[in-house]
Amino acid sequence: MNIDLSVAADFMATHARVLDRRRFQLLMGERDPAAVLAALDGYRNPDGGYGWGLEPDLRSPESQPGAALHAFEVFEDVAPAACPRASELCDWLESVSLPDGGLPFALPRASNAGNAPWWAGADSTVSSLQITSVTAAVAHRVAAHLPDVAAHPWLERATRYCLDTIAALDRQPPAYILAFALRFLDAVHDTHPEAAGLLERLGAYLPAGGQVRVEGGTEHEMLRPLDFAPFPDRPVRALFAPEVIEADLDRLAGMQKDDGGWTVDYAQISPAGVLDWRGYTTVGALGILLRNGRV
Repeated sequence: MNIDLSVAADFMATHARVLDRRRFQLLMGERDPAAVLAALDGYRNPDGGYGWGLEPDLRSPESQPGAALHAFEVFEDVAPAACPRASELCDWLESVSLPDGGLPFALPRASNAGNAPWWAGADSTVSSLQITSVTAAVAHRVAAHLPDVAAHPWLERATRYCLDTIAALDRQPPAYILAFALRFLDAVHDTHPEAAGLLERLGAYLPAGGQVRVEGGTEHEMLRPLDFAPFPDRPVRALFAPEVIEADLDRLAGMQKDDGGWTVDYAQISPAGVLDWRGYTTVGALGILLRNGRV
């Protein structure tokens, strides 16, 4: 199925926030890491963390672990460009980590205006495998290019928390925890020998077709093979038959809308968040299709 990059560019210009327009520009081969990082700085707080709606459904200005995930995604985009903000973000994450090394799902906020209920109702006193594993997964991919991130004590502690917590799972976790734990194990597979066995064990919870229903989500919300295994030639990809991945790539390519962008199937929280997600999701979809030889 053909992807129309011209209409995708028009969609980004018309609807996307500046950060995702810069990320799209980078994805299309226009190397300007400084411009991407400058756009990201608009979401940065003096404490070294990120807020201000960088996570589209968490619109509070305060720095949050959910926003840190998205910041690391940008640092991965610009790699191997130098990025001192990455180690500064690790410093902030170390400062808000709980004693067991995990991150809370969300930290307290002065206002929940525009925030999704799962963020608004988060308990800041307990560690979340969901947010810690997905944040650490991207941080490990950044660490492959930035030695100061690789050597940071926050990443070591977060990694240990994730490995121990995943090892203690004795039943199938909810869809997003399963996906993010698998992505984490994939990211540390080459550096932590215990990850291989844990990956195999968690992979047994995946149905052959790779579709996992999101409990409590929208009517049609589910995670699919590329949500678990977006990167080719990685260990988690081996959990799926090649034809399952090819079919999901066809599905993703076919989801480009007439306006050029992609959309999401989860709950819509705020008008600004809906547009922010569409720009973010369009960049993400094109990145997956590009890495998998479909663009």
